[in-house]
Order: sequence, then structure tokens, then C-alpha cells
Amino acid sequence: MSLTYTAGSLVAARGREWVVLPESGPDMLVLRPLGGSEDDIAAVFPAFEEVRPAEFAAPSPADLGDQRSAGLLRTALRIGFRSGAGPFRSLASIAVEPRAYQLVPLLMALRQRTVRLLISDDVGIGKTVEAGLIAKELLAQGEATRLAVLCSPALAEQWQSELREKFGIDAELVLASTVSRLERGLELGQSLFDKHPYTIISTDFIKSTRHREDFVRRCPDLVIVDEAHSCVAADDAGQGATSSSNQLRYELLRKVSADADRHLLLLTATPHSGKESAFRNLLGLVRPELATVDLESPAGRAKLAEHFVARKRADVREYLTKEDGLADDSLAERTAFPSDRWTKDEPYKLAPAYRALLDDAIAYARDRVTAAGEQGRREARIAWWSVIALLRSMVSSPAAAAQTLKTRSESATARTAQEADALGSPVASDSAENDRLEGMDVAPGAAESEEAGARLLELSKRAAKLVGPTEDAKLKALTRHLKGLIADGYHPIVFCRYIPTAEYLATQLEGKLGKKTKIAAVTGTLSPQQRLERIEQLAAEAAEEADDPAVRRVLIATDCLSEGVNLQHHFDAVVHYDLAWNPTRHDQREGRVDRYGQKRDQVRVITMFGEDNGIDGKVLEVLFMKHRQIMKDLGISVSVPDETASGVTDAVVEWLLLHGRQGSQESLFDLDSHQESFDRIEREWNSAAEQEKTSRSKYAQRAIHPEEVAREVAAVRAALGGADEVRGFALEALRDLDALVRDPRDGSGDFTAQAGGTPAGLRDALAATLGGRLVEEDRAIPFRTTPAIGRGEAALVRTDPAIGAIASYVLDSALDANTPGPRPARRCGVVTTDAVTLRTTLLLVRYRFHLTLPSRTGERQLVAEDARLLTYEGMPSRARWLDDDATAALLAARATANTHEQLVRNQIARDLDGLPDLAGHLTEYGTRLAAELDASHRRVRKANEEIVRGLKVVPQEPADVLGVYVYLPQQPGAAASVAPAASASTVSGAEA
Repeated sequence: MSLTYTAGSLVAARGREWVVLPESGPDMLVLRPLGGSEDDIAAVFPAFEEVRPAEFAAPSPADLGDQRSAGLLRTALRIGFRSGAGPFRSLASIAVEPRAYQLVPLLMALRQRTVRLLISDDVGIGKTVEAGLIAKELLAQGEATRLAVLCSPALAEQWQSELREKFGIDAELVLASTVSRLERGLELGQSLFDKHPYTIISTDFIKSTRHREDFVRRCPDLVIVDEAHSCVAADDAGQGATSSSNQLRYELLRKVSADADRHLLLLTATPHSGKESAFRNLLGLVRPELATVDLESPAGRAKLAEHFVARKRADVREYLTKEDGLADDSLAERTAFPSDRWTKDEPYKLAPAYRALLDDAIAYARDRVTAAGEQGRREARIAWWSVIALLRSMVSSPAAAAQTLKTRSESATARTAQEADALGSPVASDSAENDRLEGMDVAPGAAESEEAGARLLELSKRAAKLVGPTEDAKLKALTRHLKGLIADGYHPIVFCRYIPTAEYLATQLEGKLGKKTKIAAVTGTLSPQQRLERIEQLAAEAAEEADDPAVRRVLIATDCLSEGVNLQHHFDAVVHYDLAWNPTRHDQREGRVDRYGQKRDQVRVITMFGEDNGIDGKVLEVLFMKHRQIMKDLGISVSVPDETASGVTDAVVEWLLLHGRQGSQESLFDLDSHQESFDRIEREWNSAAEQEKTSRSKYAQRAIHPEEVAREVAAVRAALGGADEVRGFALEALRDLDALVRDPRDGSGDFTAQAGGTPAGLRDALAATLGGRLVEEDRAIPFRTTPAIGRGEAALVRTDPAIGAIASYVLDSALDANTPGPRPARRCGVVTTDAVTLRTTLLLVRYRFHLTLPSRTGERQLVAEDARLLTYEGMPSRARWLDDDATAALLAARATANTHEQLVRNQIARDLDGLPDLAGHLTEYGTRLAAELDASHRRVRKANEEIVRGLKVVPQEPADVLGVYVYLPQQPGAAASVAPAASASTVSGAEA
């Protein structure tokens, strides 16, 4: 007859000890290894395999460690926890340590029965991590069972990587390029949204009628929408391609959000583009009532605050300080954003041959627009967009010019003037709201028939002859700027508008920037996945010569990389080779490197412009100067309304066609013919800036007070450990495991370690996380205090895989006395120290808890773990228990005298024999801890009575005593310090 095991009890099977989980039944046990993660869960059938009750063995007095053993073993244990008992079920199992400010959206989410949030933090703060935290927590709690992320196809692979590597969520890509393969694997009548619980879906793909209806019918109960501002349109939006596309996405999201029980997270750094109706439509997706709520009233703003979070970098650069209303700075967190952008506008002048070519191109454009204007509205608009394409390519590069001059204009196929605008505008402009960057870097055409006219072909041939630094002054200037950045230690990205320009630069720059400079180009000719692979390949090539300080990386890219892709780990400067016609595009480019995780305190930005090409100077004067002034005044970037940017660039082109380059020295603002237009533009932009300023101040995050965040951060750190503890653990453990550690003590906290001399088991584990070559060749592994790390580096946070590997080895070797080689932590120790005046014993105790967590889908039964240090004075039978502060102080105690070997054995034996006398207090402490955990769960969910009703936290008895450490007071007259070498009859404090 088989035994029945209750959830939380210990059993022995398959040569190891396991915890029985609530999903177990009489015939099948669902088990998790003691101290293991959810990934290690196994099913065991007692009828076919031997399963027996197990008790956690007490420490052995024969296996003694030094005074550091308690701290090392406790940290190793806590790092290994993947199923903590606190209210945040997921924090122990993710591979990223969130910043304190990133917990705010999570706390807001846990107070809602159905999570509806608009997360509008500034660029680079970490909206992806904030959304991932919420998704992981809802899935871990059973509040959600399936997940869909809607995003641009260019960002799909990055979302997939972030979810998998940081949150352990393995999502399937649903893109136009993958859907055929996915559908072939479906059963009859099955939807791919049924088969794959976690998906990342292209918004452009899913918005079509055929796929939209299938998605809406089978939509997951948790949806994340990236760049949500591109999924709404203003009520007065025109009929252009962008607004039409936005309208289709808006219709999709309206249907998705219509289910009041569906969790919905909307992410955007620009929720308010100056159009109140678009902002209201966005809010209406969160909650229908928010679309019409009076946001001027305190009650209306309070209602919005429950669902809306928007913070600038300045709001979170220093967080949980006394300025936030806290009593002290003990929990203060400083986030390493770059403190400044060094920006400089660098002019260049055209070479004579290039100047003559541009003059002839302008003359052709003038003649073409004049002739087309006499033919009708359709012909005029086709000619207009063809001319803009010609001029933009001409000032980009000779390669782009040559391509454009012999290619047919996309707008030439239009049947109406409106269709010509719809086809020509996306290719020629740089829309602030254009999330569809795919294909936008193709060089546009200027010819208006299948075969380019003789005049255009002649210009094309002339352009092709101007390649190289002799005739291309812009290329020559770029080479000079890049050499300066490289000499100062920077790794720059050069952004271009068109594919031919990027490929031209990559070819021309090869070998011109020094032998140690690696160059690569990334354009829209590559798939999103291939782009990331090309960047990683460039980084890997440079990393192979990382010991050489002269090695640099230079990336040439089009705007296919200007949104979403994170490049801060590999690059720290931006060169705008082609001036965009909307400053927002520059912000997007710079935001790829100027964000959280950038190691440079100052990011450099160089904006190149042609001071005599008739275009760049005026765009810079009108658009960029105004944009920079608004950013200086508000501290944030305000998107330029598309109509504003288009109005300016149209005026620039009109002026150029009328006056040629020779009139370029006059200011557009001095021209009476354009004054009314520019006054209107000024009013529109000021209005957008004022609305953004009002939005940021009026709707600032006030739903969660910093004191509430501080309380939860303190609880998490108490259960899981903080950054200082992890760093100290890694340093001590690696040294004890015979790694070659170099700690520069330069104030950064960073250090390096070579693992070649460590035990084989640890080397194998590190190779699996950091790369086999790094470990096999015994290279220095950088351990960094920032969680934002590059390839082959380890972050000094508990969730880093390399730290986990070290902790696992320390814990396993402590529990197995037969482990060969060095064992940094032991389960027993006796120390003589002047830190105590009475005999004091420290216990490392592991508690298991049976949790009943109510949710919308029913109750979930879980088994969780927690580790605590308890301290008492005197003998076990008459123990006087000390508080947490005394226990923490004891961890820092060091041996100040040798301890006689026989005394060591006698003292540890007394405590081990007296463990039964401590059982009552350990049980009482576990009950008290369970009550604290219960209160913590209820506090986090305090606004949701339905979810906390039925919550239970019950301790599983008995607790496991992992370590026993005795501290003896130093006797008067004893040695003042530990002897360098103890005699046979004594044990030094460092060896006891």
C-alpha cells in the first residue's frame, strides 16, 4: 500500500530529495527538487518507482567551515530560490533585476481585477521590462493563461528575445513570413492562437480582415501593445496611408479591448502627440469611461492615475530618496542613464562638380514642376513627389542620386492626385507617427515613366562619377568626424536615409578608419533577425580583440534601426549623415544608444548638414532649432506634428525651386509669402508642446507613493538579497574556488575573474551561460555592478545566470561533504570573536509554505520557500532569542583568536544535540512569518478585495536547519588576533 504525501512534504526519489507539490494525486506525485525551480518539476509514479519519506539531515559536526560560511551559504540559498513566498511570485525566477521604479506599474497592476494600463515612460526607461514583469507575474499567479504581444514586425525578434532571456516566456512569432509554416502544423479546425499560448504578432499582419477576426475570436486573456500611439488616429485625421493604417489597427484594438475581462497593456513614449482626440481614443482603449472623463477635475485625474503612468528620466534617475518623502536614503537607487548628450552641428560645402550637378538637378525639377502644373492636379502631385525624391537623394550621396535618377517614381502609378500623395508622402517624408519603417529606406524614384528621360539618365551618369572623397565633400567630412570619435574612444553609429548611401559609405570607409576599426552596414535589405545577427557579429568580432584598447566598432545603418532596437551595449555615439525632415526621427535614432544600460556618461551626437545645398540649412533653422528649444524648456522631446514638418519642408522645396541654391542665405522667416504659413506652424507646435507639458504634470504618476514602493523593495531584498550582498558573495566564492580574481577597487564595484582554475563542475556551468570559448581560454570574465551588460559579461545581480551557477555550486558542495575540491561554505562553524560577550549561535533555517492564492480563474495551491537567519544567546535549552539587527551584525563578525580543536567539537555538538529544544521556537517563528507574508500579499492587492478573499499562507513543518554557527566570546588574555598557523591542538578562526 503506497503512502499518501501532503503538499510541501519531503520525499526521496531518484537519488535526491524533492518537495511534493499540490498538483500531486494518489497515483502520481508532482515533485520539485529541494531548492529547485519550476523548470525542474518532474512527475513520479510510486507504483513503478521507489518513493519514501525524507527528512532533511542535520549538519555534521565533522564538516566545519570558517566564520564566513553562514553568509555564503545563506546567499547561495537565496540566489537559488525560484519560488519565493512573497506577493511577487515571479521576481525570484526572472533573469533581470528590476529597478525600483519599474515596480510601480507592477504594483498598479496587482491592484486591479482586470489589468488595464497605459505605460508612457520616457524613451530608454524600460517599458519592455515593466510590461514583462506584469506579464510574468499574471502568468505565475494564474491570473492569465495566454499572452499576445502586438508590435511592429521589425521589433518582433527583439520582443521574442527579451521575453525568453529575461522572463522565461518562450513566444512564437506570428509574422507574414512565418504564418504559412505555423498554419501547416495545425490540426483541422485549430487556430494557431489556440495552439501557441504565447505569441508575438505583427500589427501590420494581424490588422487585415482575414486574420483580425480569427485573432479576436481566440484572443489571449493578456495582450501587450507596443508603440500604441500608432494604433489610434485623431478624429479629424485625413485619409492618408498612415491615418488609414492607424484606423485599421484602432478597429482591431477596439474589438480586443471590448472584452472587459481581458488584461491590456498599452506601451508608448508619446501618448499625447498634440491631438486631444487621439489621446482620448487611446485612453478609451484602456477604459471606455476614460475617453470622456473630465480630466480637469481632481476626481477625473484620480481615475486616470489608476491606469496611467508617465515618467521622465529626471523622475527616476534618483529614486526612493528623502526628496521622494522617505525618512532616509537607505533604499535610494540611482539609475545610470547618460547624464548628457554632447551635440554638435557640423556643416560641409559641396565640391564644385557636385554643386554643378545639384544646380542642374534643381533646374530640371523647376522645369518639371512648372510643366506638370499646366497638365492637371494629378500630374502636378506626381511631379512634386518625384522632385522631392530627386532632391533628397541628391543631397544624401552620389550613390543614392544615381539610383533615384534612373528609377521610376512610386507615385507615377497613381490614378488621382490623392493617390499620388498617399504613395509619395511615406517615401519622401519622415513621419513622426510612421511605425512602418520597413521599405522606407529604399531609394525613391524620380522618373515619371517606365524609362527615365535622357536628361535624368545624363544626371545619373554624372552622379555615379562623383563617388569617393575627392568629389564627395560630405563623405570626406564624415571620415574626419569618425576619426575624431574613434580617437576619443567612441563606437559610433552613422544613420543614413537610403540603402544605396549606407552601402556606399560602408564600401568607401573600409580601411580608412584604421586597421583596428570594424565596420558593418545594416539596411532594410536584411530581415529584422539578420539585422540583429549582423550587429552581434560586429560586436563579437570586436570582442575577440577586447584586450586591445584600439579596437573600435562603426555601424552604418538606415532608419530600419531607428526604432525599437537596443544598441546601447555596443555603441555610444550617433552621426546623422542625412538630416531627417522631422526632428523626431533624430530623437528615435539617438534613443537607440542614449538609454538605460549605456555605460558612457556622455553620448556624443554629430548632425551633418550641407550649408550650401539649399535644403539642409533651412530645415535645421526652422525645425531643429525650435525642437531643441522646446526640449530644453520642458526637459522632454515633443513630437513634431506631421503637418508642421510637411509644411516646413514643402516651403523649403518651393523656395529652392523658385530661387535656387543662391537664395539659401536668406531666412524663410524673412519672406512675406511664407510668413502666414510659419505663424500657423509656430502656433501648432507651441500648442503640442503646451499640451505635452500639461499632460506630464497634470497626469503624473501618483497612484503609488514612493513609500509603498520602498516597503515592497525592502521586503524583496530581505527575502532575496540585495546588490551589495551578491557582489560580496561572488568575490568571496570565486576566490575560495581558486578563480583568479582582480578587484581594481576603483569605486565602480566591477571586477574580473578567470575561471580556469576552478572545479570542472563550475567551469561547465559558467561556459553554458557565458560562452565556452571564454572559459576554455581562461579569459577574464567581467563582473559588473550594472544589470545592463554585454556579451561575455556577468551582472552582479541574483538573477544573472553566471551568479546562479556560482551559487548553485556553493550550495551543492556545502550539502555534499564528498564534493571534491574547494568547498567555500560549510554547514557548521565555531568562531572565537570579540563581537560577542556571551556564547551566541546563529541558525540558517529554510521554511516552506503552503499558499492558497485566489484568482479570477479559481484558487491556486502553491508551495514556496523562504530562508531566514535566527540568533540566540546561551545554550539551546535556555535560549534567549535576539532581534534581526543583532543577527545582521553577527554576520560581519570575524575571528579574533584561535579556538582549540576539542573545544570546537564540544561546542558544536552541544548545539546540534540541542536542536530538538529549539523546535518550538522555530515553529512559532514560522507561524509569525506566515502571518507577515499573508499581510504582505493583502497589502499589495489592497484595492482588490475579491482577489484577497480566501488567501491563506500556512507553514509546512518542520523547518529545515541548514546551518549552525557558534560564536564564542574572546576570553581575557587571549591572543588579540588569529595566529597565521595554528598548532595541531587548535583551530584558527579562519579554518574553524
